[in-house]
Amino acid sequence: MKKFYFLILLLCLSGITEAQFDNKFYKPSKELKPLDLNDYEELMIQRDSIQLSCLFIKTKESPKGTVLFFHGAGGNISTYTFITKPLSENGYQVFMVDFRGYGKSNGSPGHINIADDAQFIFDYVTKREKFKNTKLIIFGASLGCQIAAKITRDNQKSISALVLDGAFTSFTDIACEIAPAEQREYITQFLKSPYSVKEDIKYIESVPKLIVHSREDEVIPVYMADTIYQNAMEPKIFWLFKGGHLEAMPLYTKEYIEKIDGLLNN
Repeated sequence: MKKFYFLILLLCLSGITEAQFDNKFYKPSKELKPLDLNDYEELMIQRDSIQLSCLFIKTKESPKGTVLFFHGAGGNISTYTFITKPLSENGYQVFMVDFRGYGKSNGSPGHINIADDAQFIFDYVTKREKFKNTKLIIFGASLGCQIAAKITRDNQKSISALVLDGAFTSFTDIACEIAPAEQREYITQFLKSPYSVKEDIKYIESVPKLIVHSREDEVIPVYMADTIYQNAMEPKIFWLFKGGHLEAMPLYTKEYIEKIDGLLNN
């Protein structure tokens, strides 16, 4: 992952314009893993010329809430069910969407079109009968936290909770993190984040927030999660666990579910 972000740095230093390199943050995969899920529905949702591949994972009982899940920079929704399957097994129905270019979704990912697609999917979910009468949790994993925070800021009256797992502060910050010190001013000047967790979180008022990170995370440094937590308004929880990037759910499933349950009871 660090090598990937270093590529972004090289592109910056090569004089490529901001509009040209923003999509270099994304590593879409078309390779789909088998879905080891009990009850689910695959959907293709049309948005203009773009088809967005989505996955609705059902729960056996009446749902405690609906989780709208945004994945990370690599893979596709089939590679993130290790996070969402335990949610469905513990009373939450989950709606996942592949960004443009990921999985069965067509198109090419970029910061602005992904944010627009996320709002489109948010509107789709909140208008459906099976979702609109449930509590809505926005869940971001790694890069998906950027989208999750933006969607929550823009729609917070309709959202019951926000979960940010393995978040970085901004696209600019993560590029600077692995750059030589003498190049950071250049990157800050030319690589702009059109939206960022560290800024959007400041404006999310009454929505309960769970920020999840590990001190051992070798992909995203823990100080970024701490910055996000410090910028966030109450109510908020900062959960530091022992493990690697995005390993909280498989390692500490019971505790994770209890914390999400607690958000809805806040």
